[in-house]
Amino acid sequence: MTHQQSPGDLPPPADSPSADARSARRRRRPLSDTPVGDRPADDFVAASPAAVRVSLASPVSVLAIVPSLLGFHPSQSLVVLGVSGPRQRVSLTFRYDLPDPPDAELAADIAAHACEVLTREAIPAAIVIGYGAADPVAASALPVVAALLHAGVDVLEILRAEGGRCFMLNCQNPGCCPPEGIPFDPCSHPAAAALSKAGADVLPDRAALARTLQPPPGTARPTRQATSRALRRLDRLVVTARSGGLDPAAALADAGRTVVRAAIRQYRSGGSIEDRSQLAFLAVVLAGLRVRDDAWAQMDPRQAGPHTALWTDIVTGAAPEFVPAPASLLAFTAWQAGDGALANVAAERALAADPAYSMALLIGGAVQAGLPPSAARLPMTQDEVAASYD
Repeated sequence: MTHQQSPGDLPPPADSPSADARSARRRRRPLSDTPVGDRPADDFVAASPAAVRVSLASPVSVLAIVPSLLGFHPSQSLVVLGVSGPRQRVSLTFRYDLPDPPDAELAADIAAHACEVLTREAIPAAIVIGYGAADPVAASALPVVAALLHAGVDVLEILRAEGGRCFMLNCQNPGCCPPEGIPFDPCSHPAAAALSKAGADVLPDRAALARTLQPPPGTARPTRQATSRALRRLDRLVVTARSGGLDPAAALADAGRTVVRAAIRQYRSGGSIEDRSQLAFLAVVLAGLRVRDDAWAQMDPRQAGPHTALWTDIVTGAAPEFVPAPASLLAFTAWQAGDGALANVAAERALAADPAYSMALLIGGAVQAGLPPSAARLPMTQDEVAASYD
């Protein structure tokens, strides 16, 4: 079996607003982090341009590559690998929070969602992996397995990982599947080493991924000062535009587009921005929809690496009220790249600052629905964006 990278992050299926306890419980606990991928299934595509093919010859080798697929080491999780093709390649990966204590209704939701994504993407087989203690894993994994089999999806393996040991739940033969499990180390396994060498960075857990979008310690005050300077700069632009008989909104949009386009070119050419005043100004001008949408129209998936770096730098350099636009652009870029985990974390970062921010809701909903990266199409060309605001 070979696999491709489709790290991702999928939130729980959206619930309609209601006061019942089940809906409230779901809203409090995200169900899943889902890598949804539709890249060519031939090889694992690492973060670097190089491609690596990894053969998965055993359950332990499957467990070894899951952290690279997700971008972090899962815990208290249920992971589903979608397997397709004559050589059984992993073409889709997603992770759910493991309900603990067990929750039958939540387990049923997980099972229904897993079936929906796999059948819609015409994935014929799956591997189901639970990370955690035996009872909560069984309470969630077995309904998923039953639902998949009922939907005509072949379940190749049912695994449980806990305490550095692998347990095969669909094998009762103590000769090959001892009840005490098989020791494994996902970090030292040759498959994991090959992916790491190819550039597949793995963080300790999902929280570590979320922390990459937080401002560095000790930067709150300088960021606030830089934001104040950026706002005063925009005030001066408005005054200048009015004194010259120009439309202030158009002047602000022109200035914003100019600096954001320059930043995109800078990162695409291998550069970066470390000056907090520049990052704060970029965050402020992106709050204008004309500027944000112009940047959105430039998000070529072939430039996902530079774009990810740019939006991450702006998010971590922005005052809280100016986080939503760059965080949403980062979510879109991550979705384009098949990095569902980062897409969800970025959307969550945007919505933490503004729960009604429409772009973050749109992208979060798309990733939540399990839509593949090919669905992350540019909304409009730059000319169309400009014309829509005229």
